Amino acid sequence: MTLKDFLNNGDRFAAGCGARLVEIAPGTATAIMEVTPSHLNAGGVCQGGAIFTLADLVFAALVNQGENLNFAINSTIYYHVSAREGDTLRAEGRLSCDHHRIPYAEVVVTDQDGRRIATFNGQAYTGRNPVCVDALQ
Repeated sequence: MTLKDFLNNGDRFAAGCGARLVEIAPGTATAIMEVTPSHLNAGGVCQGGAIFTLADLVFAALVNQGENLNFAINSTIYYHVSAREGDTLRAEGRLSCDHHRIPYAEVVVTDQDGRRIATFNGQAYTGRNPVCVDALQ
């Protein structure tokens, strides 16, 4: 099983939100999600939690490229502008610090026009349980 399969099939919450990893390479990852009516908040724009979930899926792909499972210990997100129904969101991230115990990653979420929707930063803790995957992609 690849890391992409492990996360796309194993993260049931992200899958239920429509978030899907499309690419993983050493130190980078990309996921997409189309904003549907089920993503909208009472104000008629994409709920922040949906955008966070998309970015968090990319974060998981970034920090789990090593031998052991990593779990988030800190994350922040800054929402620049609202996403709207029909937008296709793309989250692209990079591992900024591949520390052996506390890796750090950055994820940028944009819409189909390249407009920056949000910026996510996170730190993880490397546990002792192995990642159960055979390949990165």
